[in-house]
Amino acid sequence: MSKDEIKFGTDGWRGVIARDFTFENINLVSLATAEQFLEDLKLNKNLKNLVFVGYDRRFLGKEFAERVSSILSHKGLNVSLYNQDVPTPMVSFDVKKNNAIGGIVITASHNPPEFSGFKIKQSSGCSAQKEYTDKIEKRLADLSSTSLYDKSEISIINPSCDYSDFIKKTIDLEKLKTISETVIIDSMYGTGGNYVEKFLSGGKLNPSTIRANIDVTFGGINPEPMMPQLLPLTQEVVKNKALIGLATDGDADRVGAVDENGEYINTHKILAILLHYLVEKKNLSGGVVVTFSQSVLVKTMAKKYGLKIYEVPIGFKHIADLMIKEDILIGGEEANGIGCKLHYIPERDGIFNSLLLLEAVNSFGLKPSKLIEKLHNEFGAFYYDRVDVHIPSSQVGKEFVEHIKRNPPKDIDGKKVKDVQTLDGTKLVFEDESWLLFRASGTEPLLRIYSECRNKKDVESMLKSGESLFQSLSKAHC
Repeated sequence: MSKDEIKFGTDGWRGVIARDFTFENINLVSLATAEQFLEDLKLNKNLKNLVFVGYDRRFLGKEFAERVSSILSHKGLNVSLYNQDVPTPMVSFDVKKNNAIGGIVITASHNPPEFSGFKIKQSSGCSAQKEYTDKIEKRLADLSSTSLYDKSEISIINPSCDYSDFIKKTIDLEKLKTISETVIIDSMYGTGGNYVEKFLSGGKLNPSTIRANIDVTFGGINPEPMMPQLLPLTQEVVKNKALIGLATDGDADRVGAVDENGEYINTHKILAILLHYLVEKKNLSGGVVVTFSQSVLVKTMAKKYGLKIYEVPIGFKHIADLMIKEDILIGGEEANGIGCKLHYIPERDGIFNSLLLLEAVNSFGLKPSKLIEKLHNEFGAFYYDRVDVHIPSSQVGKEFVEHIKRNPPKDIDGKKVKDVQTLDGTKLVFEDESWLLFRASGTEPLLRIYSECRNKKDVESMLKSGESLFQSLSKAHC
């Protein structure tokens, strides 16, 4: 991969280790980022010359982070490098708490094990906005590699106590510890480790973590907290008759869950539960931000609560941007990323949201499945799913999405297309509010197909029809 091919997607630059994500390319991206940080310092005298650098549990994560740190240090930046893998939200928290110029996390989040990535955190703690990463990509064009690797000026630090203390003050952990239930936590071999279990230990509650150990292959799965990757969690919940199963992804900024029956609770339902809790039990208000692939259920709830609704392109950084500028109660994306007003940073946090979800479920005194049933009875039933189709390149997906935009079908599965929306990808909206969305991934060679319908059977049928439409058009153009 040449430097011209280094591109930042929805959350950072990612590539296959040793093919795209190499030390040479890390050198270049680090140099470009260092120059941008230094420029930021000139423009904002209130920020500290300080950069936090973290890494996840992927192969060579520590070594890549050390390389990044050494280059930033040689460019004149003060660097604090964590002495072990840490959750990405911890880095975000420390950046904002310490008024730092920014942060870097070596992580590919939920991507397959062969990937690594380079996430940039701006001074607010949120992921770098597109305008910011565009500047870095522009700087790359004028750079050549470097051989400056001296680590003598780098400060090595422990995981953040400030982050842990904030969670202890914000979530009523002592009340949660009085629950006479079992909770299963799945860290998916990621940096979530035993954090949630440690927060919940010491009372009647019985928290237990699976897949907390380090495995650079993530057990052969993508560390994304959704099905089928969460099958081990569902099995443990049923086996132990647990109240709920909670999960975090590879770098612990996303949250997943299963109910007491081992049924997956998708992000749309998690967001709905948290919105219901924040309004009904915490008496909070503010805007509700949803991405283009989010649920009709959440929009319906926001309307009934009289809350302003914002719809943005897919990628949490768009939500974060609004959280900085507006009074936002909660925002969520389909890919398990949620942020809310209670948090200190305008960013996702799988650990914080796992605890907040447990607090929400406990506050209503209902099993998770019954709480979801309550929401469906009050606001309407909607069911959602997604499939990822592997494609030769992202360009193939982009061309297909553009084709559907220009030539939308009149109907699918007997449902007439009422509207075509193109905020991010191409969404076909039907007369009963159900929808089918096609979108090319910004970080992987995948065509993502999303659907939400009034019943589960229609969702399955709609996704199959979406795949068939892609396959038939692909064959026609071969």
